[in-house]
This record gives sequence, structure tokens and C-alpha cells, in this order.
Amino acid sequence: MSSSFEAGSGKSQEKENKMTRRVQQILKDRLSQKDYEKLTAIDNPEMHEFVAKYVELCKPDKVFVSTDSEEDIRYIREASISDGGEQKLAMAGHTIHFDGYYDQARDKGQTKFLVSKGVDLGPNLNVMDKEEGLGEIHELFRDIMKGHELYVRFYCLGPVGSEFSILCLQLTDSAYVAHSEDLLYRNAYEEFRRQGRAAHFFRFIHSQGELDERIASKNVDKRRVYIDCEDETVYGVNTQYGGNTIGLKKLSMRPGIHRALKQGWLLEHMFILGVCGPGGRVSYLAGAFPSLCGKTSTAMLPGEKMIGDDIAYIRKRGDRVYTVNPESGMFGIIQGVNSKDDILIWKVLHSPTEIIFSNVLLTEDKGVYWIGKDGPVPPKGINHSGQWTLGKKDAGGNEITPSHKNARFTVKLKNFGNLDPNFDNPDGVELSGMIYGGRDSDTWVPVCQAFDWTHGIIAKGASLESETTAATLGKEGVKTFNPMSNLDFLSIPIGKYVEMNLNFGNSLENPPLIFGVNYFLKGKDGQFLNERADKGVWFKWMELRIHNEVGTIRTPVGYIPKYEDLRKLFKEVLDKEYGKEDYAEQFEIRVPENLSKIERIKKIYETTVEDAPAILFKVLEEERRKLIEARDKYGDYIIPDKLEQAENPA
Repeated sequence: MSSSFEAGSGKSQEKENKMTRRVQQILKDRLSQKDYEKLTAIDNPEMHEFVAKYVELCKPDKVFVSTDSEEDIRYIREASISDGGEQKLAMAGHTIHFDGYYDQARDKGQTKFLVSKGVDLGPNLNVMDKEEGLGEIHELFRDIMKGHELYVRFYCLGPVGSEFSILCLQLTDSAYVAHSEDLLYRNAYEEFRRQGRAAHFFRFIHSQGELDERIASKNVDKRRVYIDCEDETVYGVNTQYGGNTIGLKKLSMRPGIHRALKQGWLLEHMFILGVCGPGGRVSYLAGAFPSLCGKTSTAMLPGEKMIGDDIAYIRKRGDRVYTVNPESGMFGIIQGVNSKDDILIWKVLHSPTEIIFSNVLLTEDKGVYWIGKDGPVPPKGINHSGQWTLGKKDAGGNEITPSHKNARFTVKLKNFGNLDPNFDNPDGVELSGMIYGGRDSDTWVPVCQAFDWTHGIIAKGASLESETTAATLGKEGVKTFNPMSNLDFLSIPIGKYVEMNLNFGNSLENPPLIFGVNYFLKGKDGQFLNERADKGVWFKWMELRIHNEVGTIRTPVGYIPKYEDLRKLFKEVLDKEYGKEDYAEQFEIRVPENLSKIERIKKIYETTVEDAPAILFKVLEEERRKLIEARDKYGDYIIPDKLEQAENPA
């Protein structure tokens, strides 16, 4: 029996050696001696095989293997200029990039999960058979990089050498994508070398495909983004837009959530903000908002300390919760950024540092203009549609704005003066609160604390709705279901994801507090009830609640602030008087709208989420019952004073 085993082992070793020799030969034939030495300095045959496979399939004219050296990083930056993917602007370090006119957002329809036979991710995720998908994507990749250079990049999601760290290998023929990732992520070639064969890494393979005269992806009808969570590999082709191509951005969330489920941590679509409290205290909160809902501007609140603006890795350590930002840069929506409301971002965007502007207007003086920027709209320039003049329309008769509504800026976080000194701490920062918010004109109050973890996850997070924006392809202005603002990035069934969140906090004696916020509440006249800066007050109030230093009024939907506490905070934070009438209108409990929302959410979970946990319906029914009881006592629209008087009768 042992001789049979030894014979089998020998054959296996022979097969492995043959594979290794074949891989080595491909790499030697297709890479320069210098690049071959850089790649093979990492002792990881699995990585070598992956690189060789796509070098052979895609057939790039040249392969560049990048280390962490400034020389290699500069090579990428200069390649993006020389190949036309970026153009230099007047200010030092600033460049501009244009995606194609029809390649301006994440393509949800062509972003699919590759699943093996028998795997069911539920009706909410876009899936296709793994063998079929791999066959299609590999056919699209065949010879696609002829005439292009392939860049082999090594990165780390999260601080290097941390329990949060996830190593990543990126292959792309777009120097713009590679340059963007240098601004957004931590380089990790040396960490790959250190870990060698022990490295457990995500893989990303991308090609921009054939390019048009503007150096934009030409065949967007063949745009595909396929995700294989089993093999932790993401494939992207015939697209340049960052959300489809910058693998470590939202694409990495899919295999990340899949890994988090198995390992018992959370990967959330959240900013991380350190809110300064009394006596120099800093309390860290993480918040989930869909695109164009104030997420980046919240992360940049004046006077507070930013850890990150988009994604959070959250882990338990003992009975405490810690979080890190897996990114080290910002890929921010630029629309509406102005010198009054976005002081910190405005300052960075007007500094001579390394920034990529994408899909904004290039002006005649080699400056940039975007929707909402200070000053008049330039009469002409160049944008994502080509030569542009005021009033220009596209083939469908739609007026083309000077910049796209989803235009972006890409910059390193180290440029921001409000970056928290613990940003790169491998241990993370302790998380005290979690926040959920979306575009909601008629239901939620501006800020509300959940009764407990279970109520917060279900009534605030799992019940989140928001109006669609330009950040995803399709119609704008439609109120959509978006649990935890993470629906687009889930790689597991919704019910399992909700249960995963419930289990995470319920295993803790004192989990982070949970809040719901709403910056978009409107009055009877259709006007917003709050100014953009008011959110600074809501965050100061949440920080005080974390330490139990302000009281609340109990409502059917959670705890809301008392007027006197907010009046004081408005004066301290904004030097602004806050009227009792404003408070009453903003914090009025709108019973009909809340009841309608509960019915919508219940119906969604009953009809489309097959594995919804039973506790979800119990919590929603309890909130519905409380709302009806309150309506019977106080009417459809309940001002806070009535509830406060009921709590404290004379």
C-alpha cells in the first residue's frame, strides 16, 4: 500500500514539476530578464502560474512587473501619460482621465457571480454558471492585449502585517488603472516576498480592450465584470471606469464578504470617522450611505478625524470591536464639491499634489471644472463626450453637463490634514457606533438611535432605502431597497448577510450603538429641512450618546435627541440658533410614512429573500405595533413634545 502511495506521490510531483517548467518557460519567453527576476523573487508558484496563464492568453506586447520602489511606481505614472490614458493639467501633479461616454458607472447588468453547479445565492444576486462564464470571459481575453503593455501589481488591503490584511495581485493593461491603485492602496510587493508560498491573495485580471481615438474602451457592448468568490478572482474586460476596473475597490468587496462570512468578521460599505468629544476624547463611528448621499462629505466633517470614506473591515477582539480602512486613498465623487461646504477636499484639490480627475471638464487653460464648483460654468472645453459647448446634446437629445454626475477625483489620504494618526495602525481603532442613512425625503428623522443591536441592524440597516443616483447605470430618482447600503456588493444571500450582522453584535456584551440618519428630509413645501452643515451636530450628539452624556426621547422608531441638547450643540458647533419650530418639524414622527416603509420592507423580505431570519419580521412587526399605538394616542404626525410629555407627565 505504501509503495502505491509513493508511486502516486511521485506522479503528482512529476506533474507539478512539469507545470512549473512550463510556467517558467512562458515567463522567460514573455518577460524581460529584469521583470522575470522581479517576479520570481517572490517564491509563490501559484502566483507565477496565474501570471503566466494570462500572459499567454492575452498576449501583451510587453510585461512590466512593479515592485514597491519609487522608480517602478514612477514608470507606471509616466506610462499613463505617454499612452494617452491621462493628460497633464496646469497644476503640478494633476492629471485628467476620460472614460468613454457610455462607460461612466458600474455596470450592474454585466457584473455577475460565477457559481458552480448546486450553489444558490438567492434571487437578488446576478449569477451565471461558472464554466460558461469562464469560457466566455477567457474568449474575450484571447489576444486582447496585443499592442498593449501588461502591468503586474502587488497590493495590500488594510495595513500591511495586520490581522485585517488581504494581499492582492492585479494584472491590468491600463496604466491609468495601475496609477489609480497606487494612489488608493498600499503597495505590497515586499510583503508578497516575505510571505512567499504562505500568501493567500485575491486575484484581479483586467483589460481595457480595444481603444478608440480618445484612448477609451471601444467595445463597451462586450463589457464584462465576472466575480468568482470560490477562487477569489475577479475578471474585467472592455471597460475603463474605475468602479469596473480598479479591482481592489468595490470589486474586492465581493470575495471579501465571502471570506468574512467564513471567518466571522464584517466587511461593510462604510466610512470611518473619529468624532472629537469633550476633554480631547475621540470616538470612532462607521457609517453606510449609498453613492451621492453625503458619505465622503461626512467623512470629511470639519474638526473631526478621518480614517476612511468608503469601506470598513470590522473585527472583534475580546468584547470590543475594531475597524480599519482597507484603502489608503480616496476615489471620491466630485460633483457639488465647493469651497464653502467641502473646505478640506477643496483645499486638497487646489494643491500641487498627485491627483487624477476623471470625467470632469478640461478647460482651455488646462484647468478643470465640475458641476457645483465655485464660479461660472465655462462656455466650452473637453469632457467625456469630446469637444463640449454649453447646451450640447447627445444622440438621444439629452443635454450633456460639463462634467459627468459621477465624475471623480483620486488622491492619497495622506494629503488631508484631518487624517487620523491611527489611520495606519495595524490594530485598527475601537468602533463605538454604526450609522445607516440614505436619500429619504419623507420618513426618517435626521438622527435616531436604535433601541439595541438587533433593532438597529433590522430597522435601520436591513431596512435601508435610498433613491437611485448617477453612480449606477439606469434610471435616477427611484427609491430602492439597499440593506446596509451593501446590496450591490454582496456575494452571499441577503438573509445570510443580515444574520451575519446580527450574530456579530449579539455575541458581544456591549456592541457598538446603532443610529439612523437622514440628510434629505423635506418639508411640506418640498424643500430640505436641514442644511448640509447640520450633520456636524448630529455626529456630536451621537458621540455624546455613546458615552451616555445626553438624554433622549423614546419614540416608536428609536431614541431621538431632546431639543435643548440640540440647541446647545447647534450654537457650539455651527454658531447657529436652532429654533423649536425647526426641531418640531424635523423630528416629527411621520406615522403613515413609517408604516408604509415597514410594509414595503416586509414585502421585499417575504417575497424575494428566501432565507430572511424570523427575528426580522418580529422586530418590524413590533415597530409597526408601536407606531399604531402612538397614532391612536397622538395622530398621524407626532411632534417630539407630545412623546416627551408622556415620558415625563407633570
